[in-house]
Order: sequence, then structure tokens, then C-alpha cells
Amino acid sequence: MQAKTTILSLPAEEFVHPGTRACTGCALAIAYRIGLKALGKDTILVVPPSCLTVLQGLFPIASTKLPCLNVTFASTAAAATGILATLKVQGRDKIKVAAWAGDGGTSDIGLQALSGAAERGDKFIYLCYDNEGYMNTGVQRSGTTPIGAITANTPFKGKLQQKKDVPAIMAAHKLSYVATCSAAYPLDLFDKIRKCVDLPGTKYIHIHIPCPPGWGYDPRYGIKIGRLAVETGYYDLYEIINGEFKLTAASEKLVEKHKLIPVREYFRTQSRFKVLTDAQITDIQKEIDKKWNEYYKKED
Repeated sequence: MQAKTTILSLPAEEFVHPGTRACTGCALAIAYRIGLKALGKDTILVVPPSCLTVLQGLFPIASTKLPCLNVTFASTAAAATGILATLKVQGRDKIKVAAWAGDGGTSDIGLQALSGAAERGDKFIYLCYDNEGYMNTGVQRSGTTPIGAITANTPFKGKLQQKKDVPAIMAAHKLSYVATCSAAYPLDLFDKIRKCVDLPGTKYIHIHIPCPPGWGYDPRYGIKIGRLAVETGYYDLYEIINGEFKLTAASEKLVEKHKLIPVREYFRTQSRFKVLTDAQITDIQKEIDKKWNEYYKKED
């Protein structure tokens, strides 16, 4: 069994320069820094238009120390496949390919290419950093924006549709590895990347990323809010290895405690949820309780 990483055993080598163009308090900066530590130096990145493009900076200066190919919104997974084919021809099979894309470029615009690569079993890691909206272009709703959240194009009653469950969609492709992570639990992210890097085919990791300007909170509270999403059961941390589902990290501990913080506490930390009605919050709480009661039964 792989030993869990601690802050003391985390690799010291950095693959991000100490200066980015990210917003103050951006949780993506945490996930990206720790994620690259897990991937290591023999890695080629593929990044579509997104907050990460902004974080990395403009040519010829970039915050990342790893080679990176910037591609169009819809072609992230297709470009990763192309890089794999090139490396194969060159006989460089030790080089890892990692695609980093936002929720818009994954759940909406890039889903077709990702599904195709997953069906083919192309061997790369796809990491979706989910800040639940098109934050780079002005906070528009995406497929993973939660129901009731205010965005630039859902300004009055918030988004009316449920959040798209992309990890479940990817799990339906029968991948060797699917996992959910959070920037608020970076060591869990590190361990999951390390665990799946050598597994066959496409691996999918979904990372919850609190966003101060898009969600409406003071930048210093990003980690607190990210942890609250997990502690309320609103966002689950889990992994699926060859079809076997398992809760991990803080979510695993919540099953042992049989006690969740009311989801209302999570909603009240962010101005994007200010139009949620009591009835909507009650309905969401019921769905969370139903899901977690199933987890409790499996544990018992």
C-alpha cells in the first residue's frame, strides 16, 4: 500500500516559479503547484484557454518550468493523444503527458475529445480543475456550476440546472482510475496523482477549486470554504480503481463520524448563493443526506 504523503515527505523540488498571474487567493495555484510535484520533471503539459493559461503567463515568460502546449478549447484531450503518438514514434515512452483543463473546457467544450481519448485508452492523465464556471471570461455558468449559483448569465434566480457529474461520466468509460480531489486537501491530490500515473489508459482526476471573485468571498478563506464543501458532504473525495469505489481522506473520516455540517453553512460563505431559497437548501440537504445514508450503510 502506498504510504500517505505528509508535509515533511512532500518533494522539495518546485516546478512553478514563485510568481504567477493568478488572482489573489486562487486555489488553483495550490493544486497546480502540488500537482506538478506529483507528476515530476519528465512531463509535458497540455492546457486550453482557461484560468491556468492566465496563471502561467504569456510567451515568452511562463510560471511553469515544464514544457507546455497551449491548445484550443475543444482539443485538449486530442492534443494529448497527438503528443503521445509523437513520443511513441521517438521512442520516448518514459515521458508523461498531463492535460490540465478547467470545467468549461472539460464538461462542455472539451467533453467529446476527452470521451474519445478515454474510449481509445490513450495513456495520459486528465486533470479538470473545477471552479464551477467560466471564471477567466467573466464568471459565466458552465455545466458544473451548481444549481442556484449566480453567474454573469444567470443573474436573477441563479442557475436552474443541476451540476453535471463529470467524474461519473468518466467512470462510465470504465477507466483504470477516476478520482475527485480538492485544493483544500493538497496532499490527497498529490497521492492520487502518484497512485495513478503508471496505470494503463486514460486517468481522470477532478479537482474542486474555490474561486474568490467567481464565488464571492474574501480571498483568505479559500481553504476554509474548500474544506467546508467536503465537511458538509456537498463535495465528496473518492477514487475509483478499476471500477472499485472508495471514499478517501476527509470524506472517509466523515463516514466514521456519521455527522455532517449542515450544507447551509457552506452556502452562506459565498455571495453567489444569496438567491437560494430555504426550500432549495432543504431539497439540497435531503439529497446530501440520502447519498450519505447510502455511504453509512456500506460502512456498517
